[in-house]
Amino acid sequence: MKDSNHSIGSKILTLIFTLLCIVWIIPIVEVLINSFKSNDYVNTNAFALPNSESFVGLANYVKGVTFGNYPFVKALGFSLLITVASVALILLFTSMTAWYIARVNSAFAKFFYYLCLFSMIVPFQMVMFTLTFTADQLKLNTPYTIPVIYLGFGAGMAIFMFVGFIKGLPLEIEEAVAIDGGGPVATFFLVILPMLKPTLISVGILETMWVLNDYLLPYLVLDRTKYMTIPILVQYLKGSYGSVDLGATMAVIMLSIIPTIILYLFCQKHIIKGVAAGAVKG
Repeated sequence: MKDSNHSIGSKILTLIFTLLCIVWIIPIVEVLINSFKSNDYVNTNAFALPNSESFVGLANYVKGVTFGNYPFVKALGFSLLITVASVALILLFTSMTAWYIARVNSAFAKFFYYLCLFSMIVPFQMVMFTLTFTADQLKLNTPYTIPVIYLGFGAGMAIFMFVGFIKGLPLEIEEAVAIDGGGPVATFFLVILPMLKPTLISVGILETMWVLNDYLLPYLVLDRTKYMTIPILVQYLKGSYGSVDLGATMAVIMLSIIPTIILYLFCQKHIIKGVAAGAVKG
């Protein structure tokens, strides 16, 4: 009887999660379909499949890449630069900080840890105006310096996940390295960092999806006459009198989300492992 109830429960959960997956994927499918339709047909019947009259091939992609005064390739380059630099800073500095917090039993370490956790619940809207002013004063308003701001906002979640994972690592390994004459730097980069691989991948992918798709922070901080990211560029895909070519806009959106989807599909098993390890251990 218990096995029968368990089987029924599993089937019900499978059905529920299948429906949720369909609901989540419908918007992406709609964007993909409409990226191959002319603007008039997107406006009149967004849910219809492309036919001989509405299908425009790759015309929307060509127009989306070449539309306006700001090159798509340039915006893509700035998006990739900001994303790679921000994620690299977050992974390096937060993993070192988490190792210190997990291994040093002091009031300061505990206070700093809880301070990082508190930063996760502070809404961005509460600090965005002060942040904009501070970024201008400190010259953090360029694609080359904005990763410092992302480091501050992304540190909370990363430290939380890293600390949970490191607390589950055996301390004896680090003691053996110390006995062999290895210092803290060698211990971290040669021992701790390789063992952090599942969590590094998980945090890296989550932070990549956040930074790459972020609109508000770059919009507030960057000088939009010089620097644009892909989310900002999408907003500026407008013609005269504020008209929007939805077909070209859908094409640009697809170009911007395809790399993230591919990255997630290849690394999803590491995300699950890393989140589970960081949340359960310690």
